[in-house]
Amino acid sequence: MAFFSGVVDRLLGRQQPLPQDITFRDERSFVAQKHSCPSCHAHLEAGELENNLYVCPKCGHHYRINPAERIRTLVDPGSFQEFSQEIQSVNAIGFPGYEGKLSEAKAATGQGEAVTNGTATIDGRKVVLSIMNFKFMGGSMGSVAGEKLTRALLTGLEKQLPVVVFTTSGGMRMQEGIFSLMQMAKASAAIAQLELARIPFFAVLTDPTYGGVTASFAMLGDVIIAEPGASIGFAGPRVIESTIRQKLPEGFQKSEFQLEKGFVDTIVPRTALRKTLAFLIDTHPNR
Repeated sequence: MAFFSGVVDRLLGRQQPLPQDITFRDERSFVAQKHSCPSCHAHLEAGELENNLYVCPKCGHHYRINPAERIRTLVDPGSFQEFSQEIQSVNAIGFPGYEGKLSEAKAATGQGEAVTNGTATIDGRKVVLSIMNFKFMGGSMGSVAGEKLTRALLTGLEKQLPVVVFTTSGGMRMQEGIFSLMQMAKASAAIAQLELARIPFFAVLTDPTYGGVTASFAMLGDVIIAEPGASIGFAGPRVIESTIRQKLPEGFQKSEFQLEKGFVDTIVPRTALRKTLAFLIDTHPNR
């Protein structure tokens, strides 16, 4: 009970911020200020990082990127057409301070929600994209984020186009209670419709992907791709260790560990992702 009461206290602003190891890592600011990579400490300039698709050219560390950067580095120039951006979250259960949290997230990201949808082409192949943003309330899945994701899946069904979802999330949005949890079933049901129609669905897991997102649509892809070094799991390592009272293996929940245990199909560096997705689209035609 102490753990859950602590979570509620943090949501209501009655405690100090979460420990540094589970809050958003502002690595990009570190590069701008220190001119070095926080992973390998090699000299690194922001411009050099951007030119290398936000991957350290020395150690291969993958920095978190937002949907606009994802689009710019992945799809054919000028091909992205956004949709479903008009729907906005409301405080359905009257959770204290939720409106303020939403306003802060919108101001910080320039987005209306944690999910961005659009159609685009990747090396000339038409796709539907749904891209999550961790900086919008930790990429949490509320009713609107879930609705936007589901609309992307159903757009793929309607237009007979493959769907690619980029996940990054701390889990479901507690400020929306049961409405948040319902998104797991809703998205999974839409993916089942894609499966029946034999339309490919590809999940790309980026750092971090946790909670109900991992427990539902993130693990339902025809092919599950992970970026190198991404943290992937349900509960965080500290919560698991405190529950089972055992020390976890080194690198537990990293994408490399998940590949070894069969939870993801492949690890693809960001520099190879465009060609990999084009290959998968070609080899998974609608039937």
